[in-house]
Amino acid sequence: MEEKYISQEGLDKLKKELEILKKDERIKIAEELKTAISFGDLSENAAYDDAKENQAQLEARIIELEKLIHNAKIIKHQKKGWVEIGSLVVLNDGKGDSSYQVVGEEEANPIEGKLSFKSPLGAALINKPEGAKVKVETPRGILEYKIIRIS
Repeated sequence: MEEKYISQEGLDKLKKELEILKKDERIKIAEELKTAISFGDLSENAAYDDAKENQAQLEARIIELEKLIHNAKIIKHQKKGWVEIGSLVVLNDGKGDSSYQVVGEEEANPIEGKLSFKSPLGAALINKPEGAKVKVETPRGILEYKIIRIS
């Protein structure tokens, strides 16, 4: 199985989600099933079908989280002044500055400014030094960024 790069914060979030799913959500689904079964005839019981579907989705997510946690590789900064997974990068696109954190695929969330190292911009930034210029091909054309600061 492929290693999944993740920050300690991201790993902690996954572990917390797993704990909630295994405890609280499993209990909630069990109650839903119990209630649905009490309605009788399971062959035409929509509540039972819904509860079983919810249970299947819950168990699939639990398995997915367990695999992610098992294969997680905590990001550690090694090279100062170079973009790595976990780096916080300030970029200038000629119109202004913007900040992004380069993260593993599991933590990527562009709305929060977290870019996957496999995304076009993330891949262009990896292993580049402060002051470097990078070009990224986008649907709107090629964009150019200058790396202003790395931390």
